[in-house]
Amino acid sequence: MDIKLSSKIILEKEFKKSMKGYNVDQVDQFLDQIMEDYDAFEKVVEELRAENKRLKDELENTASRRTQVQPATSNTNFDILKRLSNLEKEVFGSKLFE
Repeated sequence: MDIKLSSKIILEKEFKKSMKGYNVDQVDQFLDQIMEDYDAFEKVVEELRAENKRLKDELENTASRRTQVQPATSNTNFDILKRLSNLEKEVFGSKLFE
């Protein structure tokens, strides 16, 4: 989106005067209102950009934490089976061979 006007450009805009032209005070008042709106729009756009950046950063941080937290399940399952086997040998060891 390419914005061509700013409140400064509006403020500095000059119009040629003619014999049957517009009322200069009315034009100035209208341009003042337009400048106020542009300033308000610029503020809203900057706030939205900052919020957008914050949300993107938050999403990126959440995704990186998920990647780091996930354990390797294949090693965990193997370790559990090995411990269970050792426990069975300890508890039932002598009875298994009788």
